[in-house]
Amino acid sequence: MIRRRKSEVLRQLPDRTDQNVLIPMTGPQMELHRENADQVVKIVQRWRKTKFLSDKDQRRLTCALQNMRMSCNSTYLLDQESDHGLKSDELAALLDQLFVVPDAKAVVFSQWTRTHDVVIRRLAARGIGYVTFHGGIPSEKRPELVQRFRDDPACRVFLSTDAGSTGLNLQHASTLVNMDLPWNPAVLEQRIARVHRLGQARPVQIVNFVAKGTIEEGMLSVLAFKRSLAEGILDGGSNEVSLGGSRLTRFMKDVESVTGSMGSGEVATAAEEVGQVDGAAEAGPADEDAAAASTAQARERTSEARDVAATDHWQGLVQMGAQLVGAIVAARGDGAIGHPWVERDPTTGAHNLKIPLPPPETARRLADLLGALAATLRGGTA
Repeated sequence: MIRRRKSEVLRQLPDRTDQNVLIPMTGPQMELHRENADQVVKIVQRWRKTKFLSDKDQRRLTCALQNMRMSCNSTYLLDQESDHGLKSDELAALLDQLFVVPDAKAVVFSQWTRTHDVVIRRLAARGIGYVTFHGGIPSEKRPELVQRFRDDPACRVFLSTDAGSTGLNLQHASTLVNMDLPWNPAVLEQRIARVHRLGQARPVQIVNFVAKGTIEEGMLSVLAFKRSLAEGILDGGSNEVSLGGSRLTRFMKDVESVTGSMGSGEVATAAEEVGQVDGAAEAGPADEDAAAASTAQARERTSEARDVAATDHWQGLVQMGAQLVGAIVAARGDGAIGHPWVERDPTTGAHNLKIPLPPPETARRLADLLGALAATLRGGTA
């Protein structure tokens, strides 16, 4: 396989700036998100116990995850009636600033055309020209849309789903906004490559709208891990990687990682919901660096606490094991008399072990360890 790395082309491309903008959720959005999150939690718990999901549960899980993601954009994506959500208002404010420059254009990506419907209302209210590009448009009409976006000064916004795939050249725009994040980092990079490509003459700005305290915030860490994994394998890192397990197993691990990495939910105030957002888009680099540093420190402290707790539990197991061995030796020899774990039957004179129960967490870890050992032994005899 002959592969040209992106790093080899970077010197021929203009600068690229990536920014994640955290957007608070409205009350109705968060309610829909939590309802579907509860369904996901129940299915994940069932998976943890049985390591099996029926076809029905798999469909429910996929539907609930999609509903969680859709609720992050607007309630309209789920009920097609209401429109509670701040992302479109943030986009409109961003475009108002961007289009102060006469020839500025922007590309806006979303996985769902219903997001486009919500955005179009804001564009129409401002008299901003646009084109929409999605899988329902015949292939013979697609070049015409790209040409109009390129040549018509009044057409400022290109609304697109991921239907464009390769061959969609939009380098006459210098700003790309992702209204939602895809599961696959390759899809995200493919979106960005529509603008940040050879022929682009201006610096490129990438803006990712992320709903705060939701599945989208949890997806950030998973996307970063998958991207670093791909770079490590394909760009000179390790030569091999373990991807053991079925597709369902790997998918469930992603689900657990995403739902476990969701931040604390934040509901927008009434003032923010009507458009007076607290300036998330205007946060400067210094604010973002400070927030990132604070988050990293919090995660480091949490990791250290977990390591200490795990060490304490394992030390407890080792100590208990040593005491058990000592008691067994005592029961079989002269040391039985006076040992707290050894009792003598007054009728038969036999020695019995009386083992005290460990703390619940230690007992759970011991049970997990014994279960793993039993599974290993069964695999070895099969």
